[in-house]
Amino acid sequence: MARTHEKYELTAQDRQALEALLRSPKTAQSLVLRARIVLLSGAGQSAEEVAALVGTSKLSVYKWRNRFRASGLDGLKDLPRSGQPKKLSAKKVKEVLTLTVEKIPKEATHWSVRLMAKAAGVTTWQVRKIWEASDLKPHRLKTFKISNDPDFADKVVDVVGLYMNPPDNALVLSVDEKTQIQALDRTQPMLQLKPGQIERRTHDYKRHGTTNLYAAFDILTGKVIGRTTKRHRAKEFLDFLRQIDRSTPSELELHLILDNSSTHKTPDVLKWLGKHPRFKLHFTPTSASWLNAVEGWFSQLERRAIHRGIFTSVTELRKEIHRFIKVHNAASAKPFKWTKSAAVIIDSVQRAKAAN
Repeated sequence: MARTHEKYELTAQDRQALEALLRSPKTAQSLVLRARIVLLSGAGQSAEEVAALVGTSKLSVYKWRNRFRASGLDGLKDLPRSGQPKKLSAKKVKEVLTLTVEKIPKEATHWSVRLMAKAAGVTTWQVRKIWEASDLKPHRLKTFKISNDPDFADKVVDVVGLYMNPPDNALVLSVDEKTQIQALDRTQPMLQLKPGQIERRTHDYKRHGTTNLYAAFDILTGKVIGRTTKRHRAKEFLDFLRQIDRSTPSELELHLILDNSSTHKTPDVLKWLGKHPRFKLHFTPTSASWLNAVEGWFSQLERRAIHRGIFTSVTELRKEIHRFIKVHNAASAKPFKWTKSAAVIIDSVQRAKAAN
């Protein structure tokens, strides 16, 4: 006989726990499926309807509903398998490690778990355990660039000294430009986040122009002075210097940390600086943007306001940038702390050069 539709009820606490499981990017897909089964059942769907929605059988629906009812979230996990996993010899572990760091697979540029398991004659689970124990991550790649600035050491000492021991009666401002920020709109409306579904958008987009952002990051407070411009020239940089001059107490010296862009050293800029002696410029070494504190704030701006934003015009983009600066200054700004000494940085770069 067919089963009658049984009402499956969830408490508010159970529902919150299941929805949190769905939202977590670390949740395994098998757990996502089981959590969806329980949530849909709790929303009043029959076993047949749930099975059709998630693409599984009615028996599976009954199984995971009953397991959750009996054991909560733990009931959705796989039961431990019987028997002890096969242990690998030290020789086999060494073989996997040697292949990982000294060889390249024929069919790829780097090892994957499956390729290594096939090459070494072990299971994918064993490969993962060996790599985890040795902190090996063949799938990851980092880039680096070593500065060849002849004045590298002097500039590092100067900039790090400002971070770690800022002068009295002065402001230390990390200054930089984020150029060519694109106002991007999607070709179709966003598909919003909901239980069991991450937020989705089309891969293609419409361009509506670009803007440039000049920013001065106060290391003592974490607050930002910002200016958006249509173009990126010495003229715009000079206008930003004037804005900084108006926005800061006139009795304080201003120490600006910035890169070696040619727009920072034109005759007009130098002439203006000569008439405003409270401005002191400190240049970072070439190829060392990581030494400029404002770069971290630019990353926050990109992640939190621009990357997932939808802008139908440059005006909308500029408004969002200024809104983000205002909210940051009011609620999120905090002092910048630099912990690595100049000596440690210089030693690291020298060792990297010696290794090449």
